[in-house]
Amino acid sequence: MGDTVEELERQIEALRAEVRQAMSAGDRPRVRGLKAELHALERAWEEALEELAPDADADRIPQGAAPALLPLREQVHNALTLLTVPTAPRLIAQVYNACFGGDIQSAKLTSLRRDEERSFRVAPFSRPYYLCAALNADRLTPARALLALSTWPLERRIIGALSPRVDFLNAAVSIAEHVARLPDSDRATARLLWLFAENIPGAADGIGSAKPDAVIRAAQAELQTHQPADRSHREAAAARARAQLTDAEQLFGPGPLKAAAGQE
Repeated sequence: MGDTVEELERQIEALRAEVRQAMSAGDRPRVRGLKAELHALERAWEEALEELAPDADADRIPQGAAPALLPLREQVHNALTLLTVPTAPRLIAQVYNACFGGDIQSAKLTSLRRDEERSFRVAPFSRPYYLCAALNADRLTPARALLALSTWPLERRIIGALSPRVDFLNAAVSIAEHVARLPDSDRATARLLWLFAENIPGAADGIGSAKPDAVIRAAQAELQTHQPADRSHREAAAARARAQLTDAEQLFGPGPLKAAAGQE
């Protein structure tokens, strides 16, 4: 599998060079086609990388063990990959600290998105992923205090009227599934699961107590009510974003002048 990862990395680097060449030549249709190929390769790279883990619980550091010294952006990437939805810095820190044995301070995440945008604008698509913005469905402007992953479909990064609740429920399912895979649950993961369960009807079996299976069932039941309308809203907004925004704007939102013009 290591050879597969290395081969995908070589393909990604070659494809990025083609994207830059097509961008320089002003060949927008080719750029769009190459970008789609690039995103598919990046997703395959992430999946191949996950398979390098020795088992399903390898991403969690045992209680009391020292966490690996990962760069902050990689710690955030791990937390968002587990959550699967755009998330505020405070919850990202809570999830990483509970599930990966880390010690992220949410205040350190405030400048990450700006740093990622600067990096992207200097060398577009030069990284396997970027920590980017979620976009408000109505005006396609950056949603306040939410971080997302550039490798996610644009629809997932759109925030409509129902999206905060839908994202909360999907995150609850992901966290509950993660906790269910653990051989045992420590105080940190139990507290994290309760944070979700207490806000979902029927998910908790007592004060301060929640079981993964109950959280999953309750969250999925409520998702059946909200998800179809939310998906339709997100898909329509994503189609507008693809038609109106540049590559950088789809990741980080339009600049103040363009955003203001779009509101007139």
